[in-house]
Amino acid sequence: MSGIRRREVISLIGGAAAWPVSVRAQQSGRVRRIGVLSALTRDDPDDHHRRAAFQQGLQQSGWTEGRSVSVETRWYAGEPTRARAMAKELVDLKPDLIVSGATPGLAALTQETRTIPIVFVAVSDPVGQGFVTSLARPGGNATGFSYFEFPVVGKVLETLKQIAPGVSRVALLYNPDTLSYIQFLRSLDTAASSFTAQLIKAPIRTAGEIEDAIVATAHEPGGGLMCLPDPFTNVHRDRIVELAALHRLPAAYTLRFFATAGGLMSYGVDVTDLYRRSAAYVDRILKGARPGDLPVQQPTKFEFVLNLRSAKALGLTVPDALLARADEVIE
Repeated sequence: MSGIRRREVISLIGGAAAWPVSVRAQQSGRVRRIGVLSALTRDDPDDHHRRAAFQQGLQQSGWTEGRSVSVETRWYAGEPTRARAMAKELVDLKPDLIVSGATPGLAALTQETRTIPIVFVAVSDPVGQGFVTSLARPGGNATGFSYFEFPVVGKVLETLKQIAPGVSRVALLYNPDTLSYIQFLRSLDTAASSFTAQLIKAPIRTAGEIEDAIVATAHEPGGGLMCLPDPFTNVHRDRIVELAALHRLPAAYTLRFFATAGGLMSYGVDVTDLYRRSAAYVDRILKGARPGDLPVQQPTKFEFVLNLRSAKALGLTVPDALLARADEVIE
C-alpha cells in the first residue's frame, strides 16, 4: 500500500514585539487583536500547519489578517515555565482574545487573566483539571476544543501489541507536570491488564531523562515504548523516535508527526483540524458571544498512521486488518 498524504506548507508572518503600527493605524474598532500561545516551537513545520489552518478558518469566517484582524504569536516549546512567561507577554498586550494550545498554555493563561476570552485547543479533561465548570456550560472566560478521551490511549496500546506481539514491557513516557497524565495512566493500567503487558511508568522532564528511560527499557527483552500526549514529548519527538529506532523498541504514539518522523505507528486526534475549527469560536466571540456560554467541543477527526519502513526495520509484519484500517501507510 502507498499513499503518503500531500501537505501544503503555508508561510505565515511570525509575531513581532508589539502590534504592527500599520494595523494599529487603521480605523478604531475595525481591527481585532488575537494572541496565540503555541505549544510547539516557532520553526516547527507542524506549528506552521496549525497556524495556517487557523488562518484559513478565520478567512472562511470573513476575517483577513492585516486588515480586520491582527494575530500575535508566542511559542512555549512544551516548557511550563516558558508558557507562563509567554502567557504574561500576551496578556500584557491586551488582545481581544487569546487562542491557547494544550494544557500548559491554558494553565498559564488562567493564572494571568480571568477577563480576556480564551479559546483553548487540544486540552484533555478540561473539567477534571478545573479549567471549565462543565462541557456544556463552561462558565468563566475560557472554552474551546478538548483533546483525548482517556480510553483512547488504551486502544493505542492494544494496537501496539497487535503489531508487536512480542512486547511484554511498555515504558510510558509522560510529563508529570501535566496533570491529565493521571487519568491517562489509569486508563492504560486497565487496558494493559486485559493482554498482560507490564507498564513501566517513566516520568520525564528533560531530554536527558528521555534518553535514560529509553535506554533502561532496552536493557531487557520484550521492551516497547509509548508516549502519552504532551507538548514536551511532542517537541522532542525526533529524538524520541531516533532513540526508539536505535534501541529497536516498537513504539506507539498519539500524534501523526511521530509516525511521519519514523515512528512505528500513531493513532490520535487531528490537532490541525482542531485549530481550523477553533476559528469559528473566535469569530463568535469577537462578534459578542461569551466564552462561558459556548460548549466545549470534542474532537471529530482521528488519524491512524502506520510506518511500514519502521516495521520492516524492526522485523515486524503488520496484520492485514490493521493495514486496511489505516488512514495513511508510509512505505
